[in-house]
Amino acid sequence: MSREGRKGQGQDAPPLPEALTVEVADSHTHVDMQADSMEETLAKAASVGVTTLIQVGCDLAGSRWAAEAAAAHDRVHAAVALHPNEAPRIVLGDPDGWSRQGERPAGGEAALDEALDQIEALAALPHVLGVGETGLDHFRTGPEGMAAQERSFRAHIELAKRHDKALVIHDREAHADVLRILREEGAPDRTVFHCFSGDADMARTCADHGYYMSFAGNITFKNAHPLREALKAAPQELLLVETDAPFLTPAPHRGRPNAPYLIPLTVRAMAETREEPVEELAKALATNTSQAFGYSLNH
Repeated sequence: MSREGRKGQGQDAPPLPEALTVEVADSHTHVDMQADSMEETLAKAASVGVTTLIQVGCDLAGSRWAAEAAAAHDRVHAAVALHPNEAPRIVLGDPDGWSRQGERPAGGEAALDEALDQIEALAALPHVLGVGETGLDHFRTGPEGMAAQERSFRAHIELAKRHDKALVIHDREAHADVLRILREEGAPDRTVFHCFSGDADMARTCADHGYYMSFAGNITFKNAHPLREALKAAPQELLLVETDAPFLTPAPHRGRPNAPYLIPLTVRAMAETREEPVEELAKALATNTSQAFGYSLNH
């Protein structure tokens, strides 16, 4: 996205929340889609106790941007991948604009292979700590794109294991198939369900397999009771927190642009839901994120 396009998103930015007393990480954000620069984002986030960011790529350009940002900033780590909706766009094209990202010609399987090779080259970099966001999306992609999605997901799983990187999963209305493919392929040692969207039973299943569950600002939404039940069912040692910014802005700012500095709102909502002290939960979130992505809390 151009700088001009990004700037438009910051016109109604929410105010700074009360700072956390324990430093935490935003385990999943897209600064390249936000109004502020990386430098501005880091400064604003640090002022409220959010001192580490996982910058996540969704396509080749975004993954390169993430890797470059992580190379330039000690407190930024990268995850690189082809988003589940990107894989079918590469193979089948986008002649009618179904993805809302503009028309695109079909490239076929060879184009997907080439893109995956480029993702692998980025994943091998030392400052890239995750492979993702990858997975399945049954909401945006129709049946004709499922084969490309699944092939891409399996390739990313293998890539994460080969390079010993965290696997960051996008799972939208595809819980059973995501879990099935993880069983069939064998999940990496560190697997993160980004923007966890399952119910309490799904949370217990993920816990049984040692999968991390990252919760976002949508836990504050009025209609999110099943998600809050999942949050209560998840063990503390497998919890992460994220913004998925600029999306999923927590209440009371829903509908306005999200950014890492709003993480304290979600952390406090998580603590209230779980009936735990904010400081205790924040310490666990910080530790869990460092373990999930394999970096030192002391950097």
